[in-house]
Amino acid sequence: MKKIYHLSTCGTCKKILEETQAAARGFVLQDIKKEKITDAQLKEMKELAGSYEALFSRRSQKYRPMGLHEKELTEKDYHDLILEEYSFLKRPVAIADGKIYIGADVKNL
Repeated sequence: MKKIYHLSTCGTCKKILEETQAAARGFVLQDIKKEKITDAQLKEMKELAGSYEALFSRRSQKYRPMGLHEKELTEKDYHDLILEEYSFLKRPVAIADGKIYIGADVKNL
């Protein structure tokens, strides 16, 4: 299955989805604000990406207010934070043909 996890209110996501014509190419689109990421989905992403940290966005507006920039986060922390708050997932994330594309890499689909 070809799938893209995105945020419909994210300008970068919108631009990339248009450029790649993902919907027309048969990608299933999941708006992570409306349909939360499951633990199983996150684990699949981690297996392909190599770590939860690779999927974690330090650009989230909640990163600094939560004081996370002052902490040393573990893989479990990254996992839990992404599941707890959708904005911590680096976006968009695409999975196609057993490969993962994160953020601007999605343009390479």
